[in-house]
Amino acid sequence: MTARALVIGEAVLDVVHADGVPPDERPGGSAVNVAVALARLGRPVRLATAYADDRAGALVAGHLRAAGVETAGDPHVLAATPRADAVVDATGAASYTFDIGWRLPARPDEPAHVVHLTSLAPLLDPGAADVLALVERVAPTTCVTYDVNLRPAITGTRAQVLDRVLRTASSATLVKASDEDLLALWPDRSAGESASALLALPGGPVAVVVTHGAEGASWHACSGPDWSTGGVHAEPVAVVDTIGAGDTFAAALLDHLWPLLGPGARDRLAALGPEDWGAALTWAARAAAYTVGRVGADPPTRADLDAGGTP
Repeated sequence: MTARALVIGEAVLDVVHADGVPPDERPGGSAVNVAVALARLGRPVRLATAYADDRAGALVAGHLRAAGVETAGDPHVLAATPRADAVVDATGAASYTFDIGWRLPARPDEPAHVVHLTSLAPLLDPGAADVLALVERVAPTTCVTYDVNLRPAITGTRAQVLDRVLRTASSATLVKASDEDLLALWPDRSAGESASALLALPGGPVAVVVTHGAEGASWHACSGPDWSTGGVHAEPVAVVDTIGAGDTFAAALLDHLWPLLGPGARDRLAALGPEDWGAALTWAARAAAYTVGRVGADPPTRADLDAGGTP
C-alpha cells in the first residue's frame, strides 16, 4: 500500500489586498497549503477539509486537483466556503480577517504514513471534537504531527484553546509552532521555555520545531534524559509576502523526515542528532523562502529545490 499523508484542516479562499493592485483571490487555508506543498514535493497526500459547493469552493477544488491532492470524504459540508482577507504591508507581512467555518467531513480509516493536523482543525467547533477523537484513536498506531498555527482572531486564546492545543500536542510525535503562536499561548515564557513545556507533556512529542520568521527556526528535542536544541538561519530572499510560508515549512519538514515517519516514528525521531535536525530545518527553511518570494501561498516543487540557486 502506498504510504500517504493525511492532512486535516481548513480550506479558505484567500483574498489578498496590497497597495496599488486589485484584490487577488487565491485558494488557501493552512491545511490546503500543506497538502499542496507536500504533493508538489512528490508525496502522496489526502486532505480532510471542508468547503461549500459554490464558486469559491470550485476554485479550491480545482487547485487541489491541479496539485494531485485527493480529498478524504466529501468536503461539501459547509453552507459557504470560508474566506480570509489578507492585507499585505510594505514589508510583505500579512494581517488577516476571517469568515470561517469548520467541520470534519469524514473519519478516514485508511492507514496513513503520517496524520498532520494544523491550525483550526482541533480548535474550532463543531469540527474540533471529531478531530480530537480521530487523533487520539490513530495516535497509537501511526505518526501524528501538529502545527499549532494559531488564529487568535477566530478562536481567541482563552483557556479552552490552550487546553485543546495541549490535548492535541499530547497525541503528537512532532509539534511545530511559530514563536508568535507560543507567545500567544504563554505570554510570560520564552519560546524555549514553551517548547520545553510541550516536550514535558505525558506521552507528548519527542521534538518541537519553532519558526522565528526572518530569524530562522529552532528545534528542541528530547529522548529520555538526553536533550538537543539548536537552530538554522532563514534563507536570504526578497520578501513578496509571507502568506503560506509556515505551511510550506511544515510540509517540507515532513518531506525531509518522510523515511522516518509511519509506525515507530517516535523512536526514530527521538534518535536524531543535531546534524539531522539541522539538515531537516535547513530544507524546510529553503522551501519557505521560495514561498515568501512569490505572491500568495505558492510552494515550490521538488525540482525547484533540487535546482539550487537563489529562491
